[in-house]
Amino acid sequence: MKEYSDIEIIECLRNRQSYVVHYLSERYLPMIRLMVIQLGGDQEDAKDIFQEGLMILLEKIDNKEFALTCKFKTFLYCVCENLWKSTISKRHAAENYFARRTESEDEKDFSEVMDNDLRRKIFLNVFDTLDPVGKNILKLYWEEIPPQEIADRLGYSYGYVRKKKCEAQAELTEKVKRHPDYKKVIDSETVTRRIVC
Repeated sequence: MKEYSDIEIIECLRNRQSYVVHYLSERYLPMIRLMVIQLGGDQEDAKDIFQEGLMILLEKIDNKEFALTCKFKTFLYCVCENLWKSTISKRHAAENYFARRTESEDEKDFSEVMDNDLRRKIFLNVFDTLDPVGKNILKLYWEEIPPQEIADRLGYSYGYVRKKKCEAQAELTEKVKRHPDYKKVIDSETVTRRIVC
């Protein structure tokens, strides 16, 4: 495989030369995959983060003021690592939003911990089936970002963001209720309530 210098990589990306993207995938995706997997992700997560990282790099590189102050490899790694850490915290925020509990931690027994693990599994399975736009909008809402700012960030109208958020939330709720494991959680909670009563 032909090697490219950092300067050549930057120039090729500026000129949208697709072969350099293939080169970067071959050269650096394994490094990003290892980082993502070590931090709890999987191969698909790694591909998504790598692609998002490249998109961010393209935006930065398109700025005439841009100057690389470290090795390209380091720059790409830092961007992808920050992206993945941000994704993890968004997922946790989303899970907490869905499975918020009023009891304090020390009141939870083993069955409740199991319920929460199952809830998390159901939530992540269902959330991943939503369309990317809906997922993105929900994640930003869960970070308590105002609708107008979400619209500005994503390049949509305020009305579209509100409508899409409602649709995605309704779809999420409906799919969770239809999930084959959801009944187990409800049945388990019913049994627990009977025991407590």
